[in-house]
Amino acid sequence: MRPVEPGELSAAEVAAAFAAGREDSLAEAYRRWAPLVFGVALKTLGDRTDAEDVSQQVFVSAWRGRATYDPSAGSLSAWLIGITRHRVADRLAARGKDQRTLAAVGSVHEEPRSSPVDERIVDRLVLADEIARLDDPRRTILGLVFYEDQTYAQIAERLELPLGTVKSHVRRGLLHLRDRLKEVTRGTPGS
Repeated sequence: MRPVEPGELSAAEVAAAFAAGREDSLAEAYRRWAPLVFGVALKTLGDRTDAEDVSQQVFVSAWRGRATYDPSAGSLSAWLIGITRHRVADRLAARGKDQRTLAAVGSVHEEPRSSPVDERIVDRLVLADEIARLDDPRRTILGLVFYEDQTYAQIAERLELPLGTVKSHVRRGLLHLRDRLKEVTRGTPGS
């Protein structure tokens, strides 16, 4: 079977080739519908980097799940938009979790203690100790976030990791730190 030439096939032919698992049809589907997927993701998320990540995830998910796509049930572009909506919802939920985790980590120390030691210094030391206990690459990534104020994109570039991997490490690291800091504060006198 010869490869699909860009623009040579109709949308229905691309969809049929995609459902049949022809790899060249994935490239053609991406060429045709990636701008649409990206546009929907960008409009909803309002963040170019997140929209790019979602667009990539949509096409990876679509290719992996191509056996579930039925060209007779609807167009490939509509199916891709359906996947986009799910990925956008996942991204928005992850953002909410990240914000709640950051708020929880920031609010672990609620009760003021009467102590001559500056509580901010103690908090920094406890945080530094907990970060040092993490395994790499999470320790390195959180160190870059907290101590060097690097963005996720800067860290991904610096460590040559996918942006999604960096975000996952930060999220899991923050969840771990939140739990550890709760344990630490429960074990201290006056808490």
